[in-house]
Amino acid sequence: MSTPTITASVTIAGETAPRVELTPVAVDLLRSLWEEHGPLMFHQSGGCCDGSSPMLFMAGEFITSDQDVRLGQFDLAPAGGAAQPLDFWMSAEQFNYWSHTFLTVDVVPGRGSGFSAEAPRGVRFLIRSELMTTMTPFAAPAGADTVEAEAAAPPAAAPVPA
Repeated sequence: MSTPTITASVTIAGETAPRVELTPVAVDLLRSLWEEHGPLMFHQSGGCCDGSSPMLFMAGEFITSDQDVRLGQFDLAPAGGAAQPLDFWMSAEQFNYWSHTFLTVDVVPGRGSGFSAEAPRGVRFLIRSELMTTMTPFAAPAGADTVEAEAAAPPAAAPVPA
């Protein structure tokens, strides 16, 4: 049985469509890191040094505030297993730029940030994004100065050029 793609639950009040998913390779890596470290969390900042790479921390190691938006929550548990919740957070400023996109968390070879839990394994998490396409607007998170964006169910995966 192969590992499935996991789509996060909707966590922003007023929204009906998910915003983020994990590729099967990301799910496998996250399950392995969960076994090693325990509960985990993602944070995507808009900073200069980690721009498009989401950072993986042990849950609670990175302190979020009202300047962060929780885009979704994944359950990493295999079928029938105890829940393994993993929140995906993004800085409100970055969310303002990416509010019209659906995000896919993938894994690629390479050196990521030394602060992210996957760094010692010689891989890094990477965000792939696609524009959302339906006419149902998402609600803006409380306190965010965002432009209304169009929403959609997760788009079909596009082939990756060789």
